[in-house]
Amino acid sequence: MRFLPGLICLLPLLSPLAHAELIDDINDRGELRIALEANTPPFNFKDEGKLSGFEVELGQLLANELDVRADFVVTDSGDLLTGVESGKYDVAINHIAMTPDLKDRFDFSEPYLQTKAQLIAQKEEPRSMLLVQSFAQEKPKASLPVGLAIPFQKGNPAFHASLENALQRIKSDGRMAALEKKWFGADASAAPKP
Repeated sequence: MRFLPGLICLLPLLSPLAHAELIDDINDRGELRIALEANTPPFNFKDEGKLSGFEVELGQLLANELDVRADFVVTDSGDLLTGVESGKYDVAINHIAMTPDLKDRFDFSEPYLQTKAQLIAQKEEPRSMLLVQSFAQEKPKASLPVGLAIPFQKGNPAFHASLENALQRIKSDGRMAALEKKWFGADASAAPKP
């Protein structure tokens, strides 16, 4: 019992080292920090200097569902995932597929969109597509369906549940279908047909 007073004195010093839940940080800030590249229409891009696209509108809807504001941060592919991993950004909404390597580093939402890899292949070199990381230098096959999801730091079950609930509400009330129709056409060409 001699150590109890000493331990009590150390607790305030140790508390910053304790991992805070991401949803608490987001609520304290009142904003969801969303990283994206803004270079791949119709997913996310700049239109006359203003962010636009399917994923920009999805990010806004998610933030609204979480009752915070969306803080979009335009970054490059080299910073996008490392920024999420370090806590610089809360999430990345940038047409990212769950590859085995990424699943080791991040937790993911359920896919928000099923699409074909060819729809988001960038034309400029070097190829910096996060979606086709696992395909190396090969060109994506036209028929390959890919589920796009939202990565965030591992170990945040309350945030994961909040994000899933928000996505589910957006899907179930028709807002997701409306976004798909708006950005990918009446036939929702981003979604592969069964």
